[in-house]
Amino acid sequence: MGERERRVRVPGLRTGRMEAFSDGVFAIAITLLVLEIGVPPGSGDDLVGALADQWPSYLAYFVSFATIGAVWVAHTVITEYLDHANSVLLRLNLLLLMVVSLLPFPTKLLAEYAEERTPERIAATVYGINLLLSLIMVAITWRYAVHAQLVRPDLADEDVKTLTKRLTPTLGLYVAMIVLGLFLPTLAVLGYLVLAVFILLPFGAIRRERHQRTDPGLG
Repeated sequence: MGERERRVRVPGLRTGRMEAFSDGVFAIAITLLVLEIGVPPGSGDDLVGALADQWPSYLAYFVSFATIGAVWVAHTVITEYLDHANSVLLRLNLLLLMVVSLLPFPTKLLAEYAEERTPERIAATVYGINLLLSLIMVAITWRYAVHAQLVRPDLADEDVKTLTKRLTPTLGLYVAMIVLGLFLPTLAVLGYLVLAVFILLPFGAIRRERHQRTDPGLG
């Protein structure tokens, strides 16, 4: 009876619907990226050359795919360690999804204007800002969940600190890439790709470290 009373006193929402809806938005956003890849009509006489000319589309696709993948992995880690949600977290999650679902648009801009000097700089800047906002929203969502005590009670303080560091390691570098994009747009986009891959790497290690602490026999 005491346990039931304790649960009644702690308002919270289950995270299942939030996770399902979020996964759907991520899946749609990452699928839309490929629609921006194509060749001009009538390129059959020199299809190889036409395909080679589309390198900006390929580059933009890989960077955006890696970035959305990195945000999805981070989002998955966050929701895995949530105990419950509240109305504020749901709205923060919607803001995160809004930013992520916008990414195909600057990806298209980058692919279309990659070889035009001034438009390319503008496209790279818009693109970088979109990427930065995605990572900022991930960090805000996680920090709010910790602050509002929405994370699982069995999550150690050390894990919380580790996750906080891993979820916000590159924001300053994204700002630097946005500035670089004003002068060297293509190099900045390559930098975004490196940053996205870097973000993708650490989370498996977190899971292994946590699993080994809970089950030392697996070490």
